[in-house]
Formats: sequence, structure tokens, C-alpha cells
Amino acid sequence: MLHLTSTEIAGRIEDLYGAPLAALDTHVRDQPPGMLSALLGMHHQLDLAEQSIAVHRDRLAQLVQSGRHIGGHEVSHVLDCARRIAEAVAVRDIQATTVSAVLQSLGRASPPEPTPATTTPTVPAPPARPASAPGR
Repeated sequence: MLHLTSTEIAGRIEDLYGAPLAALDTHVRDQPPGMLSALLGMHHQLDLAEQSIAVHRDRLAQLVQSGRHIGGHEVSHVLDCARRIAEAVAVRDIQATTVSAVLQSLGRASPPEPTPATTTPTVPAPPARPASAPGR
């Protein structure tokens, strides 16, 4: 399954609810928990995981830059960065898969199509009865 980034997920949430993410965040603060708050929570966790991946990837690159001696002390830092990257990737993958599936199952409700105006056929009035002749 294709993993969407937090930016792509944000765009899909905005499209679905027809408002910017910041406005939706503000809106859910005053509302009881629901689908929108769940989607925003999943997006937030996905965004945090992506940030964590970037931070630890950069730190790992610093630790293992070419020409740098890696001693016993640095090895523990390298392993810690690698572990943290693996954890963040797992969180990102789970959140991306879940929120993508939820968004795929939802759709913006299209406005109902106007029903064509139907005219009620007029029923012809019954023929007038001839008045009875007086005295009959």
C-alpha cells in the first residue's frame, strides 16, 4: 500500500472537510470527539514520526560521516539512532496506513441532485349531470 506523507494526508483532510487544517484544529477543540478529531490525531502522530525520522537520520549521518573514527562511545549512539529511526518508521507506517484507509473509506458528501419538477396530471372534472326536471 502506498504510504502518504503527513502533508498529503493534511491535504486530503482539508479536501474532505473543506477547510484549512488550522481551522479544523480550532474547530475540534470545542466539539465532542468524533471522526475529525481522530483524523487530526492520526495526522499529528504521523507528522511527529516523520520529524523524528528526519532528526535521527541527520544525527546518524553526523555520527558516521566519512573519515570519522567510530569508537565504543559512538557505537552506542549509532545504535540508539538506528533503533529510534526503526521505531519512528514503524509508527509512521502504521499511522499512514490507518489514516489512508480511513480517508479512503470516507468521501465528501455530494449535494443531492435536484429532482426534476414533476407536474401532477390534472384529472378532468366529471361531466356535469343534467338537472332533473322539476316535478318528476
